[in-house]
Amino acid sequence: MENDNYVIGVDYGTDSVRSLLINARNGAEIATAVFYYPRWRDGLFCDPADNRFRQHPLDYIEGLEHTIRSCLSQAGPAVVSRVRAISVDTTGSTPVAVDETGTPLGLLPAFRDNPNALFVLWKDHTAVREAAEINTHATRFPVNYLQFVGGIYSSEWFWAKLLHVLRVDSSVRKACHSWVEHCDWIPFLLSGGRKASGIRRSVCAAGHKALWAKEFSTGKNLGGLPPDEFFASLDPLLKGFTARLYTTTYTSDQPAGTLCPEWAERLGLPTSVTIGIGAFDAHMGAVGGQIEPYHLSKVMGTSTCDMLVAPPDEVKDRLVKGICGQVPGSVIPGLMGMEAGQSAFGDAYAWFRNLLAWPLRQLVPDPDALINNILPTLSHHASAINLSADEPLALDWLNGRRTPDANQLLKGAITGINLGTDAPQLFHSIAEATCFGARAIVDRFIAEGIPVKGLIGLGGVAKKSPFIMQMMADVMDRPIRIHASEQTCALGAAMFAATAAGLYPKVEDAMAAIGQGFDTTFKPDPGRIGIYADRYQRYKTLGHFVETTTEIQNYEQVQPYPGSSV
Repeated sequence: MENDNYVIGVDYGTDSVRSLLINARNGAEIATAVFYYPRWRDGLFCDPADNRFRQHPLDYIEGLEHTIRSCLSQAGPAVVSRVRAISVDTTGSTPVAVDETGTPLGLLPAFRDNPNALFVLWKDHTAVREAAEINTHATRFPVNYLQFVGGIYSSEWFWAKLLHVLRVDSSVRKACHSWVEHCDWIPFLLSGGRKASGIRRSVCAAGHKALWAKEFSTGKNLGGLPPDEFFASLDPLLKGFTARLYTTTYTSDQPAGTLCPEWAERLGLPTSVTIGIGAFDAHMGAVGGQIEPYHLSKVMGTSTCDMLVAPPDEVKDRLVKGICGQVPGSVIPGLMGMEAGQSAFGDAYAWFRNLLAWPLRQLVPDPDALINNILPTLSHHASAINLSADEPLALDWLNGRRTPDANQLLKGAITGINLGTDAPQLFHSIAEATCFGARAIVDRFIAEGIPVKGLIGLGGVAKKSPFIMQMMADVMDRPIRIHASEQTCALGAAMFAATAAGLYPKVEDAMAAIGQGFDTTFKPDPGRIGIYADRYQRYKTLGHFVETTTEIQNYEQVQPYPGSSV
């Protein structure tokens, strides 16, 4: 209709960025476009053996321009003239060092090829030692500054990554004025920010990854972050850093500004377009997937991020141990947002596929078609396995463990193999392990007094793998609803864009108008529930054995740097 308004949701994933242009009245998809990061695709700036994963800001900038312009080109002038807002979600914690102007150091000629000057991707685990130091250091203070992040700080998060980069790279240390999450930097870029001090920080990133909480804003410490003394006594390199960060945070229904003239020209949009506050992909994805109180929203891709919302007056002072934090307003303003997840989910399947594909890449001239068919073929045969207690058993910690109880030093394992074990059996054990890891998260919420009344499946794995989703329902012994949208993260960003632009008074109204509902429900198979329950207990026993027998090795890896005050 000629009076309809339109909004754009931009979803920055691990491998690519997607933009989605929708009708803000009814959620009708007008156009979508995807851009795969070329530098990331070529493996630049990364070293998987060292758990180092960095992304160049140019990949993000080029993808932003390409996908939005492509969407606008598909939509036509009539739609373009009525685009009202853009909001973004990103992976996280994915921070970067910036100068006083808010420019990532990697965009400066002197740092363009320096991995430490680039965005430190969520799955980068080079800061394991720093995370361990933060956890030890926190026990020495009368205030528990880890209380709202599950009691354990992770190497995947803001402060551990900052301290690691400052320690290992003196050139970046000297040039770094501030440290900024990807989800906060893109709105700053689009709105034409010129000073790092003007970056509007999201409560989502600040609360879940950077230890920000309004409860910490007391006495002389008015910023919500732990006081400077906490960080300066951890390492003098952090002294004074909180003063260069922020004191105020914002929910994603708020505007970060409007489109600046430079980006208006680059995109072909007016400067009146509202730019919303950003957030992490799973948090906006939960909104796009129409999350409900006490229904666990599982965004299942390379990793998983599990979101649960609940009324604060029902949660009260209850703190859930071992999760990725609980932050008011991080998902839906007015509700408590709780985050958990697994460090490897789809990545575990991709690892096994690539392992099997290695000979093909060496021996077959053009192996891509064969390789792309490996996982569907394995899934078909694995689904036909006559499940028993004696099948191979695996742990899903191929990239460490995110929750419950973060420990990025843990490794995956497979046991119960013999000369008769075949590839479908091994794949089944890996898939089963990822479902067991998901159940451990549900069990932790319930044990901590937070009910889980339902499961919502979102993301690539949820949409593409009925085998995994049926197994998930069997292992959980509860149904899992699969959302109809194939791009709930971008859709959630669009819902927040519509709210930030004032098209809806609150995001729940946008969810109701724009949401696409659910198209499939996987129900538990009564014949498999009991077998999986038994195997889950064996999974926990195996996990306990592996974790306890590697404690000495892990202790050696996380000892403080020589000369550290910790």
